[in-house]
Amino acid sequence: MKRLILLLMVLALTIGLATISLAQAPMAHVRVVHASPDAPAVDILVNDGVAFSNVAFKEATAYASVPAATYNVKVVPSGATTPVVIEADLVLTAEAAGYTVVAVGKLADIEPVVLMDSHTAPAASFAHLRFVHASPDAPAVDIAVKNGPVLFSDVMFKEASDYISVAATTYDLEVRLAGTGDVVLSVPGVALAGGTVYTVFAMGLAGGTPALMAVPIADAAPAATPLLPATGVEVADITAILIVIALGLALALGGLVLRRRLA
Repeated sequence: MKRLILLLMVLALTIGLATISLAQAPMAHVRVVHASPDAPAVDILVNDGVAFSNVAFKEATAYASVPAATYNVKVVPSGATTPVVIEADLVLTAEAAGYTVVAVGKLADIEPVVLMDSHTAPAASFAHLRFVHASPDAPAVDIAVKNGPVLFSDVMFKEASDYISVAATTYDLEVRLAGTGDVVLSVPGVALAGGTVYTVFAMGLAGGTPALMAVPIADAAPAATPLLPATGVEVADITAILIVIALGLALALGGLVLRRRLA
């Protein structure tokens, strides 16, 4: 009996240490933005498990929390496993506030752009703002306030600006050819809430359909979302599996000890 109790104590300690290790693992945060103008809705596979499904053009997923590690990411048509239109290995660290993986370019040349996000909240009367150029046929552009200052200058396709701090209010913005006053897109009524961080994407086509557009997305703090399926199961599932395995071992070992004692 003493031996059985000792075995159970060891197994309980093992389960506890494993659970603590999982809970304290450094976490990274990642989301996906679909900015490819002629690509269909897509699924995003992480280590060959579906992490995000049916993401359409102009859509952004919520952030997912994952253990800091290297992940294989594939983008496929929604509901399918082939063709793989994007495949990349992403190194995600816990030091970054978050990552945004942007699918850019036309379908024939689609590729990922990985951005490091900021979730540092500004003061209540200010917003933080950056700009991402995701229109494959548009030249370098400036982003300016109508009848006001240039906020971001000479941003080229696949480039992202730094974050800037602006007063929290509603803006009429203009997308201009870089270094000129030529307006290629007017974006009226962009409302920026205080204490919020935003990314504004230029998406679509300057000379085609869908037309060039500005898509603002809030860079909210990562929520407590399920793990990407790096192992095919979530952390909660892993913990449950460890407990089930340990209990099964305990029962097996207990039965073995009992049979020996009876013998």
